[in-house]
Amino acid sequence: MRELKSDVLIVGGGPGGIAAARMGWTVVLTEETAWLGGQLTTQAVPPDEHPWIDEVGATASYSLLRRKIRDYYRRNYPFGDERANATTFNPGMGFVSPLCHEPRVALACLEEMIAPFRASQAIKVMLRLKPVAVQAEGDRIMSVTLEDRDDGERIVASASFVIDATELGDLLELAAVEFVIGSESQAQTGEPNALPGDPDPLDQQAHSWCFAMSYYPGEDHTIEKPHNFEFWRGYQPSYWPAKQLSWTTSDPLTLEPETRPIFVGDPDEERINDLWHFRRILYRRHYPLGTFRSDVSIANWPQLDYTMGPLVGVSAEERQKHIHGSMELSLAMVYWMQTEAPRFDGGNGYPGLQLRGDITGTKHGLAMYPYIRESRRIEAEFTVLEQHVGVDARGDQVGAEQFHDSVGIRSYRIDLHPSTGQRNYVDVANWPFQIPLGSLIPIRVDNLLPANKNIGTTHITNGCYRLHPVEWNIGEAVGRGCARGVLPGSRLPAATGAQRRAAAAGLPGPAGEEVRR
Repeated sequence: MRELKSDVLIVGGGPGGIAAARMGWTVVLTEETAWLGGQLTTQAVPPDEHPWIDEVGATASYSLLRRKIRDYYRRNYPFGDERANATTFNPGMGFVSPLCHEPRVALACLEEMIAPFRASQAIKVMLRLKPVAVQAEGDRIMSVTLEDRDDGERIVASASFVIDATELGDLLELAAVEFVIGSESQAQTGEPNALPGDPDPLDQQAHSWCFAMSYYPGEDHTIEKPHNFEFWRGYQPSYWPAKQLSWTTSDPLTLEPETRPIFVGDPDEERINDLWHFRRILYRRHYPLGTFRSDVSIANWPQLDYTMGPLVGVSAEERQKHIHGSMELSLAMVYWMQTEAPRFDGGNGYPGLQLRGDITGTKHGLAMYPYIRESRRIEAEFTVLEQHVGVDARGDQVGAEQFHDSVGIRSYRIDLHPSTGQRNYVDVANWPFQIPLGSLIPIRVDNLLPANKNIGTTHITNGCYRLHPVEWNIGEAVGRGCARGVLPGSRLPAATGAQRRAAAAGLPGPAGEEVRR
């Protein structure tokens, strides 16, 4: 069995893991899939960001990543559209984000950002490794055992700091770190939108298996009929206004029925309020005629939200069943769109829709990994509640809670998708908010820290702390804190949680970097 030693071990190669890895010392960064990037790449989700992201509210390194993505298109694509030179250039012209782009482009830019560290051996990247065991002594993590998903080889990695940047907070369970899952109750948190009765650990946000598509009218790219298609074709959740395979969903705010098909007119139109334009990541009219035969769009829609069962708090077999189930749901949606879906011109089915597994790096045609919205969450020195950030929950107070130990500023609605507890959307207005350092510090363990959706939030506040720029900022704060010696397990003497947060107050700007204003 191989052994590895480093100053910092980061398990999980999503935005938080990569941001943490760039902060100094020697780092081993592991990832269970074939790509780095998490939400940005393997899950094929263009960044969900607040509307001011190009002007304010991003760390310098996250802004650098966004500039690199735009520059990548300018350098490598044959533009015929002068808009490519704009500082706010949107490659896909999708309206979910001011920066809709292909997963491989984000992957290339992320790799570029860590290339100097890899060349100097400050960062060692190891792909296709999954954590299977953790050895702990008292309040310290001594080592993590990782298994190669291809050949089964096991590696024992040890470090002064261990950062859990996995999608589901895997190290928390393996190390017996105190954590929370699912929905808290109002009695526990006092949050207006928490469950009114008992807490429900198995009530977790839906996960989705996203996919990329092109559209070639007149061609037939119909996939083989999924074996469970008839089930999904007839399935309607108890809280939902229509069949799962339908253009009718719930409006996230009012919960009233809302119909939005994939096309409501010419797919080549620049901006239409339909599903095709929502997460479009490549807009062919940016380029000379004939360069691309079709746009490329990402499906990350309510129809793909899998709520038949949770991914944490259940056995490995049960988790795998639900992961496979969400893949089957997405394939059923593809087949339904190709064969039966009502068309905007009065017909049925769009056989010209083609899965683009070449875009997402897979043979099955879907994303490389399911889109995870909720994971295990540490029991932290400080837990962010709806009362700290929600507009209604704040009452007459203008603005979110101001934290003396803030390590970042962000903004996003409290956006909870339908859940495995068979609850519909919870979509709540909130103020632009801060990331308190106390929410990144476990109540007990000294040298294991979170860098994903596993920080000290609740089921409700996770809804606004789970997005791409927040995850990046969390990882950056944790990585910088380790390097500067202001977090548990560092060169500081043993300290209480309050003392740790006070020591961290000297960190300049969010996550130690200047805010672009």
